[in-house]
Amino acid sequence: HMAMTKQEKLDKKAEALYEKKHKKRYRKSIGDWTFDILNHAFFAIFTLACIFPFYYIFINTISNNDLVRKGAINFIPQGIHFKNYMALTSVNDVGTALQVTVARTLIGTVLMVLASGFVGYLVTKQEMWGRKVWYRLLVVTMYFNAGLIPWYLNMSMLGLTDNFLAYIIPGIVAPYNIILVKTYIESIPGELEESAQMDGATYMTIFRKIIWPLSKPILATIAIFGAVGNWNSFTDSLILMPNSPQLHTLQHKLYTYLNAASNLKSMMNSGSGSVSGAAAENVLNAKTIKYTISMVTVIPILMVYPFMQRYFEKGIMLGAVKG
Repeated sequence: HMAMTKQEKLDKKAEALYEKKHKKRYRKSIGDWTFDILNHAFFAIFTLACIFPFYYIFINTISNNDLVRKGAINFIPQGIHFKNYMALTSVNDVGTALQVTVARTLIGTVLMVLASGFVGYLVTKQEMWGRKVWYRLLVVTMYFNAGLIPWYLNMSMLGLTDNFLAYIIPGIVAPYNIILVKTYIESIPGELEESAQMDGATYMTIFRKIIWPLSKPILATIAIFGAVGNWNSFTDSLILMPNSPQLHTLQHKLYTYLNAASNLKSMMNSGSGSVSGAAAENVLNAKTIKYTISMVTVIPILMVYPFMQRYFEKGIMLGAVKG
């Protein structure tokens, strides 16, 4: 026991000497300290510059509306309240727009991930008929686009104007996401699939029980892409839903309020006298509403992304190794 105790003391002494030498050898110079300070200061300022716009909008949504109209809220909220968020659901079908946006995001993202996973696995099979031709045709669509007018005419002929399916069907097949999934699946050891085939597993069984579980990082990555794209999209709502206001997305409503506020403000500043008191009040309402809708459109993505971050980093790197 005494011998072990002495040995432990010797070991601790040796470790202390090693650490002392190690620290002395790698002691930071004045240049290193200067670089670290400047580096941390730069990224701290950059982080604040990224966060401040969201903070500014948020404090304007919970502050006194009169002060917001005057532009008096810059750094500290005043007259804190949450009436704008509670009143938002009753403003020109904003609640319905929120439901449409949530529905298209959930349905569109799920179908896109399923299609990308299955097609990505399919094009890795050498025995697939015309595999190279189909894959190249898929990739070509990333580089060639017919343009806005042919796209609209095509959607119109397919009956996808004033139709909720216009939000879902065009985004199911996403070539870039399929390429990411394909390259990721090719990085999975082929021996796993071969052993399953020897046990009599079909392609669907292999995909469901082996490929799909092992592909969670890249599937989570493309899920982020799909969710953000569906949530932020408003062009299709603006162009394809002219006669169906009940199908307008939340971003479309925000776009409408931004234009309304800008137009009314321009009329007031022109001094034409053609703007009534009710219209002037609408400027206030539009300003607070557009701030509130902006927060509602941003918060869900900000809440979801941190939980997907670890999958995102791993998936985007491994999925692009063979690109």
